[in-house]
This record gives sequence, structure tokens and C-alpha cells, in this order.
Amino acid sequence: ATRVLGAPATPRSERSPFEDPKVHPVGQVSGPSYSPLQDFHGTLTPTDLQFQRHHGGIAQIDPQRWKLLVHGLVERPMVFTLADLKRFPSVTRLAFLECSGNGRNAYRAQGGEHTVQHLDGLISNLEWTGVPLGLILREAGVKPDATWFVAEGGDASVMARSVPIAKAFDDALLVYASNGEPLRPAHGYPVRLLLPGWEANMSIKWLRRIELTERPQMSKDE
Repeated sequence: ATRVLGAPATPRSERSPFEDPKVHPVGQVSGPSYSPLQDFHGTLTPTDLQFQRHHGGIAQIDPQRWKLLVHGLVERPMVFTLADLKRFPSVTRLAFLECSGNGRNAYRAQGGEHTVQHLDGLISNLEWTGVPLGLILREAGVKPDATWFVAEGGDASVMARSVPIAKAFDDALLVYASNGEPLRPAHGYPVRLLLPGWEANMSIKWLRRIELTERPQMSKDE
């Protein structure tokens, strides 16, 4: 009835209980959760429904203690705090992330009805805010023989991937916010690498180290 007073304003708004999307359950610490694509309107993924894929669980990192080491084939090895990064000019871009395994459930599904979430839900599209990686590398001074960089995460699996340095100076970002708020722990808080258009596990979460090298590292994750 319209004469019945509604609830007061709250610090955080909640979804209607009639509209809350069903989230695909996670069966193990490293297993994925799938974005409920069939329940979305428009192109942006709600932050809390971004797909998740972890290799060592969700790292919890104190932003006051977080540091990023940039070393290897640079003129000046440097360590950046979160406050240091935020002093650089920031950019905001729309970009999607997609797990390289997205869609494989369609080949494994046996009978019954399956939603888009279960079959192709390992993809999300968000608005990202951060600092161009190229700016940070210029601060450190890239040596001429540096043609790759290795990005390493601070999670339990110490996820690491090698990336051609050309990508760093193209559109790679050191991201600390998405959809207008700080990253959430499940998505790399306080800082992650973002490589638009490349498979998602190269966009290292909980980023802690960037090493410039002459060749790919060929780590366990490659």
C-alpha cells in the first residue's frame, strides 16, 4: 500500500529480493563462479557478480602494506606504494575480461537445460580505473634489451605470466578501481594488472612484482 512508509536510507543499497540473480555455486577453493549473464540488462557487469577464477584462493592484502616492485632490465629499480600510484594521472576505460576456459562447459554438459551463466559465464565487462603501465615503466627507465615483462601476483599460487613489453606501452593498466569503487578482494585488491583483449589469467591479480626481461619466463602458469 502506498500509505505504508518504506524503509529508511541505508549506507549500501540492496537488490530487491524478487530480482536477486542466482549465482552458480563454487565447489572448491580454486573453482570458478560464473556471471549470471541471462539476468543482466545492458552491457556492464555488476561488480559483485563479476566472474571469479582463482588458483590459490582469494588473497587478503592490507593496502597500507602493499608494494609493487619494478626491477630487472631497468635503469632505476623502484618500489611503488598505492599512494605513489595514485599520484600519477589516472584513466578510466571499459574493458571485458574472459577466462580462456569460457565456453568449455558447453562441451561437457550432458542433457538437461543449461543457462548462459553455466555455459559461458566466465566473462565480465566493467569500467576500470588505474594508471597506464607505460607511465610506471618510463619512471623506472626501460633498457633497450627489455622486450618482455613478467607480472607476478601476491596470492598463494604466486601466479605469474610473461607479457610482450609492447602491450605495456599500448593499453595495459595498473588498476585499483572498477565500476567507481576500489577493487574487491576477489578481483585483485588493492591493485591488479589489466591487459584488455587478452586472456584473463594474464591480467594478474594482487600484483606485487614486475620484472623486465629479454625473453619469456616460461613460468608454471605458461
